[in-house]
Amino acid sequence: MVELEQYKFTVNQYKEPMKELGLSLSLSHKHEQIKELESEMREEGFWNNPDKAQEVTKKLKNLKDTVSAYHALEMTLDDVSTMIELGNEENDASVIPEIEELLGEFEIEFDNLKIQTLLSGEYDKNNAIVTLHAGAGGTESCDWAGMLYRMYSKWADSHGFKTEVLDYLDGDEAGIKSITFEVNGENAYGYLKSEKGVHRLVRISPFNAAGKRQTSFASCDVMPDIEEDLSVEIADEDIRIDTYRSSGAGGQHINKTDSAIRITHIPTGVVVQCQNERSQHKNKDKAMKILRSRIYDVMEEQRHKEIADERKSQVGSGDRSERIRTYNFPQSRVTDHRINLTLYKLEQILDGNLDEIIDALVTADQAAKLAGQND
Repeated sequence: MVELEQYKFTVNQYKEPMKELGLSLSLSHKHEQIKELESEMREEGFWNNPDKAQEVTKKLKNLKDTVSAYHALEMTLDDVSTMIELGNEENDASVIPEIEELLGEFEIEFDNLKIQTLLSGEYDKNNAIVTLHAGAGGTESCDWAGMLYRMYSKWADSHGFKTEVLDYLDGDEAGIKSITFEVNGENAYGYLKSEKGVHRLVRISPFNAAGKRQTSFASCDVMPDIEEDLSVEIADEDIRIDTYRSSGAGGQHINKTDSAIRITHIPTGVVVQCQNERSQHKNKDKAMKILRSRIYDVMEEQRHKEIADERKSQVGSGDRSERIRTYNFPQSRVTDHRINLTLYKLEQILDGNLDEIIDALVTADQAAKLAGQND
């Protein structure tokens, strides 16, 4: 049967890539790590340190999930091969719809797992801290920042990631002036780091009575959560902490106490603030988390400026002021200017379906780095 032979060819085409994927994932090493962590968890007193126990259990789960995902791919290919053989032996075309469905699922999961192997940066596996700022343009830009926050939130939800707002400032009439939020999940930073830059919106503004086309901007900054990283040290004498009364949403309580925190890192001039919690202590903890990531970001930018070759081996400059993407409502078009990718899927993308763009950026970044190594 011709159709079954075509599917057999497709399955055979994946055999070598599957071997390469298995090598990239270092499966044997992961199996050893799983044994070591399981042994550590059985040791007496393991649960006496809740923070360390949580870290170990999270690492163990991530390792098991990756190994399980690969083995599930192997099983799917085996199942498809068996169904092809049975279909050919019995000349049974009724197996074709199920083969198509299984192969479709396999290809999606294969691509997802392959993308994970490309996220090899030092902090790619970490959580991400994302900050959005509305640009010039008043209410229209604030509304645009709010739309971007919704887009990233829905993307995070689709991946089973959790989001937590660290700081938030409402727009005067609508939307968001600025927001800082954390995306918690494995590889969150690796996936989102290429979102750093200026996002441009072109549409007929609902806030413009004349119905004119308007261009608005919002900047996105993405940093890894490096709360436990000792390479970023913050000395007490290097920071100044100010308290002030919170503004914006939060009811009567939020305006009665000096619960908001502003921290200035004197050596770098980095300033962060947090007013989202009613507790001053919680706001300080969150502000310190943001500060540590911002300082890391400053260090990275400085490093990239000093190493020109590394700049050439990245997709885009990684500068928060670089215009990276245009969202054009009249044409239902989204264009990423760094890799010249244009998709006519504006509504889907704003609804959180970012994977096609993110995967293309991760792949292009890896290719650029390899090309840089070979120069």
